[in-house]
This record gives sequence, C-alpha cells and structure tokens, in this order.
Amino acid sequence: MSDTPFGFGLPPEEPEDGDNGKKKGGDQGGGQGPANPFGFGPGAGGGDNPFAALFGGAVPGMGGAMNPGDLGAAFQQLGQMLSYEGGPVNWDMAKDIARQTVAQGTADGSKDASVTDGERAAVQEAVRLADLWLDGVTSLPSGSGTAVAWSRAEWVEATLPVWRELVDPVAERVGSAMGDVLPEEMRAMAGPLLGMMRSMGGAMFGTQIGQAVGVLAGEVVGSTDIGLPLGPAGRAALLPVNIAEFGSGLGVPQEEIRLYLALREAAHQRLFSHVPWLRSHLFGAVEGYARGIKVDTSKLEDVVGQLDPTHPEQMQEALQQGMFQPEDSPEQKAALARLETALALVEGWVDAVVHAAAAPHLPSAGALRETLRRRRATGGPAEQTFATLIGLELRPRRLRDASRLWASLTDARGAEGRDALWEHPDMLPTAADLDDPDGFVHREHLDFSELDKMLGEAAGGSAGPDLKKDDKKDDKKDGSGGEGAE
Repeated sequence: MSDTPFGFGLPPEEPEDGDNGKKKGGDQGGGQGPANPFGFGPGAGGGDNPFAALFGGAVPGMGGAMNPGDLGAAFQQLGQMLSYEGGPVNWDMAKDIARQTVAQGTADGSKDASVTDGERAAVQEAVRLADLWLDGVTSLPSGSGTAVAWSRAEWVEATLPVWRELVDPVAERVGSAMGDVLPEEMRAMAGPLLGMMRSMGGAMFGTQIGQAVGVLAGEVVGSTDIGLPLGPAGRAALLPVNIAEFGSGLGVPQEEIRLYLALREAAHQRLFSHVPWLRSHLFGAVEGYARGIKVDTSKLEDVVGQLDPTHPEQMQEALQQGMFQPEDSPEQKAALARLETALALVEGWVDAVVHAAAAPHLPSAGALRETLRRRRATGGPAEQTFATLIGLELRPRRLRDASRLWASLTDARGAEGRDALWEHPDMLPTAADLDDPDGFVHREHLDFSELDKMLGEAAGGSAGPDLKKDDKKDDKKDGSGGEGAE
C-alpha cells in the first residue's frame, strides 16, 4: 500500500516503484508516468509540466533558454496561480491541464478522437445487449438509464465533479496544515504570505491532478474502471478510442471486446444504482483517510521560514521531498481497510456476474476476464492514480478471493440470495470472510429487511403529539374515534 498520497514521493535517487517507475514514460518529465501520476516527485518539472518554466531549469538565468512565447505563457500561468482564491484545489486549472494532456496524446502516440455516429450506435447496442444478459444472472435491475460513447476529453469533463469530491477532503487537510505551522501571533503579520501559499497550493494541486486525470483519460475504457462511479448516475459510458487500444494485439474480435466491457460497465451501474448506501460508504472511507493525514511540521516550518516569495520553486522542491505523510493511526488503518474490502467486494461481484453472463455467449470470455485481471495485477494507471491519491491499492489477491466468494454464494443461495447481501453494509463479507469463503457461505445471516421493518413499526408506535392528533382526527372520521383514541 502506498504511503505517499498525491505523489509527494521519494527523492529522484530512490524511485518508489523501482523498475516499475520506468514503464510507459514513468521516468519522463511532467509527472505523466503511472508511477507518479500527480507529479510532485521525480521529473515533475519536465517539459510536459505547464509550470516547468517557473519551477524548473528553463527560466532565463537558471540554466536554460526560453522563447518569448513560452515566457509570456509562464507568467500568465503564474498570475493565474497567485490570483486564485477558491478551495483547496484550483479545479479550473485542473480541467484546463487535463484537456491539454489529453490533446497531447498518450505516451504510445494514440490521439483522442471525436465519437462517430457508428461508434455511438455500437456502444448503445452493446449496453442494451449486456443488460439483457445480466438480467439472467442477477436480481438487481438495470441501472443504465442511458448509454453513451465518450471521447477522452468528454470523459474528463464528465468525471471531474467526482474527482473533486474525492480529492478535496485530502487537499483540504494538507492545505490547512500549511497555515497551522505558524504561531498564532505571526499569522496576522504573515497574512499576505499565507494567502500566496494557499493560492500556490491550490494551483499546484490543480496542476498535478489535471495531469493525472488527463493521463488516466488515455487508458480507461468506461466510467467505472477504478471501482467507483466517476460519471453521472445511471449513465453507462464507454470510450471507443480506448477500447480499440485495449483490444489491440489480443486477437479477439472488436465486437466481443466491446460487449464484454459493456457487461462490466452495466454491472457496475446496477450495483451503484440499486445499493443506495454504497457510494457514501466508499466516499466516506476516503474522507476518513483524509482526516488522518499529518504533515511533517518541522520540515514545513523550515520551508515557511525560508520561503522567498520571488522564488516559488522552493515550494515545489519542498513538495518533492515528501513533506506530507499519512498518519499510521488505528483510525486511518481502519478507513483504508474498510475501503479496500468494499472495493474488492464491488469488483469481485462484477467479475463474478459478468463471467456468468458472458461465458455462455462469448467464446473469448475467459481470456478477456484473465486479461483484465492481469491488468489489475500489474497496477494499471487507474490503480496507480487511486493509490497515489489516497494511499490504496486494490490487491489482485483480494479481488480474486472476492470473486470466488460471490461465485460460491451463487451456488449455495442463488443469484437472489447472493444479491440480498447488498441490502445492508453489515451483511457483507469482511476481510476475514475473504480468507474463509466457505465459512461465510454456510453461516446463518440476519435478515436486515425484517429488522428495518420492525424498527419502522416501533418508531410508528411512538409517534409524537402532532402525529397522535392526526391519528385522532382520522379515527373520528371513520367512526372509531372518541377520547379513547389517544
């Protein structure tokens, strides 16, 4: 499990992921490699970083050359950075940089493209057929009110609101710590400096998150790749250009690949649409983690004491040195464990029901299932981004264990009995149950739907005075009233 949220990572001579950090351009500038998607680390001042001219060696007088156009753009970015007065993340900047990153294309040269009418129709048909097949293997009804085909740029636009919900709690905690290190009597005197630091912090977060989301847009195939509902509710989405890249070299017909990925997207939509507590459960665990983030105050005090407003690159250098670390507290460990288990159960359920739906119809179902599992095992960009964001990796071992448990539940209780466990979070398997799936499958479980009914009836029996008055009026109307009605 990563312990460097937002990529505030190790110095360049100690790459966090070793050789893995060199994959797909991970050792290139701009923080665009999957090993450090948020870029506050080795190579963060490379050529693809919009602030490279300000924080790197390309500024005149700092060992490099710059043409007048680049210099003007750099000062425009600096002005935007220092004038920001919003929340912990400059999301306007994040969106601009994500769009710029998408426009540059992926490391292997793949470019974004507008969705054609034919691609849009193919996605709609794939999701329609996927929902039809899923009807036979799960009791949860369809959650896909509409099916859409997105370009990478459209994926960025559609998912940024959810990224904001995920990132803001963590960024808020980090940003507040930057002002807490100053003594109270100094804060009034340092007001302008603190304001500048907040503006710079919001812009730096926006820059690196924008880069991360832009890189991720070049890899994802739908709106639920990281196990969270990143898109609008009830909208199943696929990215045709990325599906084509995903299927390149697999030797599987494109139609089968599209349909298999549509099954996964539609299965996620069913779960998130019809398990009302699930989304808040997952996002609440992220907030619980954020509350446990601590800051190396001694290092931050040194930075604040020595910060020269005319050299904002000092802040970037401090961020590169790993100033922010997660709190190794029982509360934060519990939040991460809860989130990891919940994500494993979500992905395991999707894996199990999609395989059951696809196997009778798609000859390549087994091969595609294993390809996606290997994609998880090698830590694809989605997992890398999420791990850097909140210090979590969805371990493939847990994913396989969860899938086996859901399959065993299907054999023992049928699809309806299996899916009934999603009615209440306390009914779900725990991390310990993933180690002993047979024990969980054959254990007696409470019926929480009956418990909720009993609690509701009990609450109705203890109605307040206003409700009792209404009841009395109703009793009088049907002739059963009288003073005994109370």
